[in-house]
Amino acid sequence: MMTVKRYELSDGQWLRIASLSPGKASDPGRSGADNPLFETVLARCIEEGLVGGEGFAVDGSLIRADASRQKGVEPADWSAPSEPSRAVEEYLAVLDDAAFGAATPVVPKFVSPVDPAARWTGADGGLAYFAYETNYLIDLDHAIIVDVEPTTAIRQAEVEVAKRMIERTRERFDLYPARLAADAGYGSAGMLGWLVYDQGIEPHVSVFDKSARRDGTFQRDAFTYDHQGDVYFCPAGRMLTTKGTLVNDGATLIYRASKLDCDACDLKAKCTPHQPARKVPRSIFEGARDMARDIMKSDDGQTSKRQRKKVEMLFAHLKRILKLDRLRLRGACDARDEFHLAAAAQNLRKLAKLIPAPVPKTA
Repeated sequence: MMTVKRYELSDGQWLRIASLSPGKASDPGRSGADNPLFETVLARCIEEGLVGGEGFAVDGSLIRADASRQKGVEPADWSAPSEPSRAVEEYLAVLDDAAFGAATPVVPKFVSPVDPAARWTGADGGLAYFAYETNYLIDLDHAIIVDVEPTTAIRQAEVEVAKRMIERTRERFDLYPARLAADAGYGSAGMLGWLVYDQGIEPHVSVFDKSARRDGTFQRDAFTYDHQGDVYFCPAGRMLTTKGTLVNDGATLIYRASKLDCDACDLKAKCTPHQPARKVPRSIFEGARDMARDIMKSDDGQTSKRQRKKVEMLFAHLKRILKLDRLRLRGACDARDEFHLAAAAQNLRKLAKLIPAPVPKTA
């Protein structure tokens, strides 16, 4: 008779990594009930060699909450009842979580009384609705999901959770990627600085840049930065210096040209026609931003841009094949459990396709 080998985490193995997984005591609003299943499936994928660990991709996708858009109320008209439901208790528990209540100071237009943790959003461009966001961190070799976590439906929460998932995957399974592929939503200066300076990960990420000028004047890249002197030079060769004062939440330096230089310059009309002197902002993470720009112009960057579509294909499979385009349960905790179960099912499907079934031995 053929013996079947069981690839499951023992109770002792699970206890050693349970404190590192979402749902631990320090993460309010998360039960972690389905972590052992997801961890077991992922461990099997790693054992079978389906996770290379060299390149990861991250992205998020909106999933409708089990809450009617017609029954939303304005935040000023809603307060927690004296005997709150489980979904309301979970909402109160995650108010200070950077993935939910603390993700943004912006108050949503409407709140769902039955599931207040779900956020009112019109990000899809159609009618607004209540939603959560599922966030996937995948390995690029075979699109195996190595971590998943829900957030409120807002971009700031996605970025924060991406950091959590990268750190947690390293702590749980010793997976440390050399590069991370993501779209421009993850290309903020702070995120790129964290990847390069804190984690040593190559950012194969499109830079989020809003410095483009539309008035026909010189763009920012027309100014040359001198690393040794910490100054900029304009197209006319004049120097722009900084006093070292940080602005914009302490993340940006302003380099200014001399008014005397600008007044006497023949290029003033093309450079700063409406201001006495030209100013150029520079992020304290500009080195990481420049690195990301250079990578995305290279062949490796274009390859990563194509590979990151694998995570989008997983979201399409999640909604069209697994039919998880709307949650069945309410609350941040149950959203997390549904997303983990779905991710485990997707990894199992990939495992079944890539690993051939053992051939039974004949007598």
